[in-house]
Amino acid sequence: MSPIFRPPAAAAESDPAAHQAEPLRGRQRTADVLAGGDPPAGFVHPASAPQEAPPQRQQSDFRTAAPSQRISSIEDLDIIKRAKRPPERGVGKLLYKVSGGKINTGQSPAELEHQELVRRVNHPVRGVYKIAFVSLKGGVGKTTAAMTLGSTFACHRGDRVVAIDANPDLGTLADRDRREHRHTVRDLLADENIRSYSDVRAYTSQGESRLEILASEEDPETSESFNEQDYLDTLRILEVHYNLVLTDCGTGIMHSAMHGVLSEADALVVVSPTARDGARSAEATLNWLSKHGYQNLVERTVVVINSTRPGASPLDLDRLTQLFRDRGVRAVRTLPYDDHLGEGGTIDLKLLNKKTARAYLELAADLADDFPEPLGRHVRN
Repeated sequence: MSPIFRPPAAAAESDPAAHQAEPLRGRQRTADVLAGGDPPAGFVHPASAPQEAPPQRQQSDFRTAAPSQRISSIEDLDIIKRAKRPPERGVGKLLYKVSGGKINTGQSPAELEHQELVRRVNHPVRGVYKIAFVSLKGGVGKTTAAMTLGSTFACHRGDRVVAIDANPDLGTLADRDRREHRHTVRDLLADENIRSYSDVRAYTSQGESRLEILASEEDPETSESFNEQDYLDTLRILEVHYNLVLTDCGTGIMHSAMHGVLSEADALVVVSPTARDGARSAEATLNWLSKHGYQNLVERTVVVINSTRPGASPLDLDRLTQLFRDRGVRAVRTLPYDDHLGEGGTIDLKLLNKKTARAYLELAADLADDFPEPLGRHVRN
């Protein structure tokens, strides 16, 4: 049998030695050319051969990211799953409770508004801020408003709040809370060894809200002698130990103590009932203040329209509100009628209806918005 003829190329493909010899011969020819020999036909010098660009490695490093995607600080990384504060009332609270905390709808807009009011009420006070409750007419709910507002402040704030009964006509402020003793403001002034807060605390009564009450004298003859100097001496003692001092004044605006009250007050609360005669007295109070050099106090006055009776008011409350605003006061608030406050007994904030509690919280926030900043106090004209 004659041998099978194989072309050289086919032989090279099938012969492994050919694959090894070919690269060696190619490298040898290249070496010869580089050493100065004549290049074979079709030879391309390595220096003139086109070079392929090396493959680009994909970069995921943030340093090569687009400028708009660069991370400037750790705060740009939302790596923390932020917990939602659970609801404190309503259906959301019920769902959170029965689900063992698995269903958390978060706080409602009403709850967030309530938190904002509480934040405003907690505005810090440097020194002491003094609020006086005044009215030319009795029976308008002035003492009730003073007591409830003071309790609201004391309940939500962490500092000390005290209310003084400066009514010379046997004031009833101390009767609207639990009495711990029968001491009065006269006993405080008679004590010459007042040095610390605990010394003052022996003459005040404190209820569940943490509001402290300094009662007025119960003897009519002695109470009438509580004058301007007595009030100023009382303030000098209290302002060392308390951040908020509320004063429940009598109806006698020309009484001696009233001059001291107005000269020291940082803000006023003028109480007006929803009846025509009471509203007229509140307007007369503002007019008297303006005419007697207390216009700066009028500008820091909050008028409280107090509903002392259930049912609709015989007056147009919107027009009455506008009337007081036109007098230049800082704010006007309407307090709804409340069965618990209407009892005339001890005031418990937990027994207020929701609308009343919200109205007093808004009133407290209005007053707290005027608290002096830490660097300065009010400058009186």
